[in-house]
Amino acid sequence: MKLRKSREYKRGRIEIIPMIDVMFFLLATFMLASLSMQNLHSLPVDLPKGHAAPMQAKTPITLTITSDSRIFLDKTPVTLDTLTATLQSMLSGPDASIIVAADSSAPNGITVQSMLKARAAGAQHFLIAVKHVD
Repeated sequence: MKLRKSREYKRGRIEIIPMIDVMFFLLATFMLASLSMQNLHSLPVDLPKGHAAPMQAKTPITLTITSDSRIFLDKTPVTLDTLTATLQSMLSGPDASIIVAADSSAPNGITVQSMLKARAAGAQHFLIAVKHVD
């Protein structure tokens, strides 16, 4: 009489489907993390070209001037008359930095007037955004 083994041993298998799920989750996590590292406070404008050192500001406010003379503070539309009041509520301290992202075809007068209004609101440091040229 032949006795059957009470327990059969199966060879272990590596399941590929849970590993694919984990890889897709990691891919989505890294994609979202890289998006959060981008500066999304500004509007797309055609910046002038030039050489500049990397910025060291903590939480700058972006002053955007488009080619058709529209003015934005961190994507909030403002006018020259309301710029000072809006910016005063956004400034975090005396050393707050303002990034000026003016379109290369924007009128210089609007850019200068916007910077003067920002200075009147209490801004002391201005950083000019440019396209990096190699």
